[in-house]
Amino acid sequence: MPQHPRRSLVTGANRGLGLEFVRQLLAHGDHVIAACRHPGKATDLNRLAGDHPARLHVLPLDVADEKSRIAFAHELPLVTDGIDLLVNNAGVLHSGERWGSVSAANLEDSLRTNAMGPFLLTQALATQLVDGAIVANISSGMSSLSDDPDFHSPSYRISKTALNMATKMLAKALEPRGIAVIALCPGWVLTDMGGSGAEISASESVAKLLQVIAAASPGHSGRFLDRFGATMPW
Repeated sequence: MPQHPRRSLVTGANRGLGLEFVRQLLAHGDHVIAACRHPGKATDLNRLAGDHPARLHVLPLDVADEKSRIAFAHELPLVTDGIDLLVNNAGVLHSGERWGSVSAANLEDSLRTNAMGPFLLTQALATQLVDGAIVANISSGMSSLSDDPDFHSPSYRISKTALNMATKMLAKALEPRGIAVIALCPGWVLTDMGGSGAEISASESVAKLLQVIAAASPGHSGRFLDRFGATMPW
Protein backbone atom coordinates (compact mmCIF):
# COMPACT_ATOMS: atom_id res chain seq x y z
CA MET A 1 0.00 0.00 0.00
CA PRO A 2 1.23 3.54 -0.70
CA GLN A 3 2.47 5.63 2.21
CA HIS A 4 0.43 8.63 1.04
CA PRO A 5 -3.37 8.51 0.74
CA ARG A 6 -4.32 6.13 -2.05
CA ARG A 7 -5.05 7.91 -5.33
CA SER A 8 -8.05 6.22 -6.92
CA LEU A 9 -9.76 6.77 -10.25
CA VAL A 10 -13.32 5.56 -10.88
CA THR A 11 -15.04 5.68 -14.27
CA GLY A 12 -18.81 5.80 -14.66
CA ALA A 13 -18.85 7.55 -11.30
CA ASN A 14 -22.11 9.47 -11.55
CA ARG A 15 -24.47 6.71 -10.40
CA GLY A 16 -24.84 3.09 -9.29
CA LEU A 17 -21.72 1.15 -8.44
CA GLY A 18 -19.44 3.95 -9.61
CA LEU A 19 -20.97 6.51 -7.27
CA GLU A 20 -20.84 4.01 -4.41
CA PHE A 21 -17.16 3.33 -5.13
CA VAL A 22 -16.51 7.06 -4.85
CA ARG A 23 -18.42 7.29 -1.55
CA GLN A 24 -16.61 4.38 0.05
CA LEU A 25 -13.17 5.30 -1.26
CA LEU A 26 -13.60 8.78 0.22
CA ALA A 27 -14.67 7.19 3.50
CA HIS A 28 -11.44 5.16 3.41
CA GLY A 29 -9.42 8.38 3.12
CA ASP A 30 -8.54 8.11 -0.59
CA HIS A 31 -7.97 10.99 -2.95
CA VAL A 32 -10.49 10.24 -5.69
CA ILE A 33 -10.82 11.22 -9.33
CA ALA A 34 -14.40 10.58 -10.43
CA ALA A 35 -14.93 10.41 -14.18
CA CYS A 36 -18.27 10.54 -15.99
CA ARG A 37 -19.63 11.72 -19.31
CA HIS A 38 -21.59 14.74 -18.07
CA PRO A 39 -20.23 16.13 -14.79
CA GLY A 40 -22.62 19.06 -14.91
CA LYS A 41 -25.58 16.68 -14.62
CA ALA A 42 -24.03 14.48 -11.89
CA THR A 43 -25.92 15.97 -8.96
CA ASP A 44 -24.97 13.41 -6.30
CA LEU A 45 -21.35 13.36 -7.39
CA ASN A 46 -21.08 17.12 -7.34
CA ARG A 47 -22.60 17.17 -3.87
CA LEU A 48 -19.85 14.80 -2.74
CA ALA A 49 -17.26 17.05 -4.38
CA GLY A 50 -18.62 19.97 -2.36
CA ASP A 51 -18.26 17.92 0.82
CA HIS A 52 -14.71 16.82 -0.04
CA PRO A 53 -13.19 19.70 -2.03
CA ALA A 54 -9.59 18.68 -1.43
CA ARG A 55 -10.02 14.96 -2.03
CA LEU A 56 -12.50 14.58 -4.88
CA HIS A 57 -12.05 15.83 -8.43
CA VAL A 58 -14.78 15.30 -11.01
CA LEU A 59 -13.60 15.14 -14.61
CA PRO A 60 -15.39 14.53 -17.92
CA LEU A 61 -14.75 11.22 -19.66
CA ASP A 62 -16.58 9.14 -22.24
CA VAL A 63 -14.63 5.88 -22.19
CA ALA A 64 -16.04 4.92 -25.60
CA ASP A 65 -14.67 8.03 -27.32
CA GLU A 66 -11.01 8.26 -28.33
CA LYS A 67 -10.83 12.06 -28.20
CA SER A 68 -12.35 12.03 -24.73
CA ARG A 69 -9.84 9.43 -23.50
CA ILE A 70 -6.92 11.43 -24.90
CA ALA A 71 -8.17 14.68 -23.36
CA PHE A 72 -8.70 12.95 -20.02
CA ALA A 73 -5.18 11.49 -20.04
CA HIS A 74 -3.78 14.97 -20.68
CA GLU A 75 -5.84 16.57 -17.92
CA LEU A 76 -5.26 13.94 -15.25
CA PRO A 77 -1.73 15.09 -14.24
CA LEU A 78 -3.23 18.46 -13.31
CA VAL A 79 -5.11 16.87 -10.41
CA THR A 80 -2.88 13.94 -9.38
CA ASP A 81 0.72 12.81 -9.70
CA GLY A 82 -0.14 9.14 -10.09
CA ILE A 83 -2.83 6.48 -9.84
CA ASP A 84 -2.71 3.66 -7.29
CA LEU A 85 -6.14 2.21 -8.12
CA LEU A 86 -8.06 2.35 -11.39
CA VAL A 87 -11.64 1.09 -11.26
CA ASN A 88 -12.93 0.58 -14.81
CA ASN A 89 -16.60 0.68 -13.90
CA ALA A 90 -18.30 2.58 -16.75
CA GLY A 91 -20.63 0.30 -18.66
CA VAL A 92 -23.81 0.06 -20.68
CA LEU A 93 -26.60 -2.51 -20.97
CA HIS A 94 -29.13 -2.28 -23.80
CA SER A 95 -32.30 -3.92 -22.53
CA GLY A 96 -35.01 -5.61 -24.52
CA GLU A 97 -32.79 -7.26 -27.14
CA ARG A 98 -34.43 -10.18 -28.94
CA TRP A 99 -33.08 -12.73 -31.40
CA GLY A 100 -33.58 -11.46 -34.92
CA SER A 101 -33.59 -7.81 -33.90
CA VAL A 102 -30.21 -7.27 -32.20
CA SER A 103 -28.87 -4.10 -33.78
CA ALA A 104 -25.33 -3.50 -34.92
CA ALA A 105 -25.49 -0.13 -33.16
CA ASN A 106 -26.24 -1.70 -29.75
CA LEU A 107 -23.57 -4.36 -30.13
CA GLU A 108 -20.98 -1.85 -31.25
CA ASP A 109 -21.86 0.58 -28.47
CA SER A 110 -21.59 -2.23 -25.91
CA LEU A 111 -18.19 -3.33 -27.17
CA ARG A 112 -16.87 0.23 -27.30
CA THR A 113 -18.05 1.05 -23.79
CA ASN A 114 -17.68 -2.23 -21.91
CA ALA A 115 -14.54 -3.73 -23.48
CA MET A 116 -12.66 -1.33 -25.73
CA GLY A 117 -13.11 1.59 -23.34
CA PRO A 118 -11.49 -0.01 -20.29
CA PHE A 119 -8.71 -1.57 -22.37
CA LEU A 120 -7.81 1.60 -24.26
CA LEU A 121 -8.18 3.86 -21.22
CA THR A 122 -5.83 1.66 -19.20
CA GLN A 123 -3.38 1.73 -22.09
CA ALA A 124 -3.64 5.53 -22.30
CA LEU A 125 -3.07 5.92 -18.55
CA ALA A 126 -0.31 3.31 -18.26
CA THR A 127 2.42 5.87 -17.62
CA GLN A 128 0.32 7.43 -14.86
CA LEU A 129 -0.31 4.14 -13.09
CA VAL A 130 2.33 3.71 -10.39
CA ASP A 131 4.33 0.50 -10.17
CA GLY A 132 2.36 -1.92 -8.00
CA ALA A 133 -0.98 -0.28 -8.81
CA ILE A 134 -4.23 -2.22 -9.16
CA VAL A 135 -6.59 -2.12 -12.13
CA ALA A 136 -10.05 -3.47 -11.33
CA ASN A 137 -12.31 -4.14 -14.31
CA ILE A 138 -15.96 -4.47 -13.31
CA SER A 139 -17.16 -7.50 -15.23
CA SER A 140 -20.26 -9.67 -14.72
CA GLY A 141 -21.29 -13.24 -14.08
CA MET A 142 -23.19 -12.88 -17.35
CA SER A 143 -19.83 -12.90 -19.14
CA SER A 144 -18.97 -16.46 -18.16
CA LEU A 145 -18.80 -18.94 -21.05
CA SER A 146 -19.75 -21.69 -18.59
CA ASP A 147 -23.13 -20.01 -18.12
CA ASP A 148 -26.04 -21.40 -20.14
CA PRO A 149 -28.28 -18.36 -20.53
CA ASP A 150 -31.56 -17.83 -22.23
CA PHE A 151 -31.24 -15.41 -25.12
CA HIS A 152 -31.19 -12.07 -23.37
CA SER A 153 -28.75 -9.17 -23.14
CA PRO A 154 -26.45 -10.61 -25.84
CA SER A 155 -24.64 -7.32 -26.49
CA TYR A 156 -23.88 -6.94 -22.80
CA ARG A 157 -22.78 -10.55 -22.39
CA ILE A 158 -20.52 -10.51 -25.45
CA SER A 159 -18.90 -7.24 -24.46
CA LYS A 160 -18.24 -8.32 -20.87
CA THR A 161 -16.69 -11.57 -22.12
CA ALA A 162 -14.42 -9.40 -24.28
CA LEU A 163 -13.59 -7.35 -21.18
CA ASN A 164 -12.40 -10.53 -19.47
CA MET A 165 -9.95 -11.19 -22.30
CA ALA A 166 -8.87 -7.56 -22.15
CA THR A 167 -8.14 -8.15 -18.46
CA LYS A 168 -5.87 -11.08 -19.34
CA MET A 169 -4.04 -9.02 -21.97
CA LEU A 170 -3.57 -6.04 -19.67
CA ALA A 171 -2.30 -8.33 -16.95
CA LYS A 172 0.42 -9.59 -19.28
CA ALA A 173 1.32 -6.11 -20.51
CA LEU A 174 1.62 -4.61 -17.02
CA GLU A 175 3.14 -7.64 -15.28
CA PRO A 176 6.73 -6.31 -15.45
CA ARG A 177 5.70 -3.34 -13.31
CA GLY A 178 3.95 -5.39 -10.65
CA ILE A 179 0.55 -3.98 -11.58
CA ALA A 180 -2.30 -6.38 -10.82
CA VAL A 181 -5.20 -6.36 -13.28
CA ILE A 182 -8.30 -8.22 -12.14
CA ALA A 183 -11.85 -8.71 -13.41
CA LEU A 184 -14.50 -8.50 -10.71
CA CYS A 185 -18.08 -9.76 -10.59
CA PRO A 186 -20.11 -7.47 -8.32
CA GLY A 187 -23.12 -9.77 -8.09
CA TRP A 188 -26.66 -8.85 -9.09
CA VAL A 189 -26.86 -5.33 -7.71
CA LEU A 190 -29.81 -3.02 -7.07
CA THR A 191 -28.92 -0.24 -9.52
CA ASP A 192 -30.55 1.30 -12.57
CA MET A 193 -28.74 -1.33 -14.63
CA GLY A 194 -29.38 -4.24 -12.27
CA GLY A 195 -33.08 -3.52 -11.87
CA SER A 196 -35.45 -3.80 -8.94
CA GLY A 197 -35.29 -7.59 -8.76
CA ALA A 198 -31.57 -7.65 -7.91
CA GLU A 199 -30.20 -9.37 -4.84
CA ILE A 200 -27.84 -6.95 -3.06
CA SER A 201 -27.35 -3.24 -2.54
CA ALA A 202 -24.63 -1.23 -4.22
CA SER A 203 -23.24 -0.46 -0.76
CA GLU A 204 -22.87 -4.15 0.11
CA SER A 205 -21.39 -5.05 -3.25
CA VAL A 206 -18.79 -2.28 -3.25
CA ALA A 207 -17.77 -2.96 0.35
CA LYS A 208 -17.02 -6.58 -0.59
CA LEU A 209 -15.27 -5.62 -3.83
CA LEU A 210 -13.01 -3.17 -2.00
CA GLN A 211 -11.98 -5.97 0.35
CA VAL A 212 -11.02 -8.08 -2.68
CA ILE A 213 -9.11 -5.14 -4.16
CA ALA A 214 -7.29 -4.53 -0.87
CA ALA A 215 -6.14 -8.16 -0.84
CA ALA A 216 -5.08 -8.18 -4.49
CA SER A 217 -1.44 -8.75 -5.35
CA PRO A 218 0.49 -9.39 -8.57
CA GLY A 219 -0.25 -13.07 -7.98
CA HIS A 220 -3.94 -12.35 -8.53
CA SER A 221 -3.35 -10.55 -11.82
CA GLY A 222 -5.30 -11.86 -14.78
CA ARG A 223 -7.93 -13.54 -12.60
CA PHE A 224 -11.73 -13.24 -12.59
CA LEU A 225 -13.02 -12.98 -9.02
CA ASP A 226 -16.39 -12.61 -7.35
CA ARG A 227 -17.11 -10.16 -4.53
CA PHE A 228 -15.95 -12.71 -1.96
CA GLY A 229 -12.58 -13.20 -3.68
CA ALA A 230 -13.45 -16.63 -5.09
CA THR A 231 -12.42 -17.48 -8.65
CA MET A 232 -15.19 -17.15 -11.23
CA PRO A 233 -15.36 -19.49 -14.24
CA TRP A 234 -14.30 -17.82 -17.47
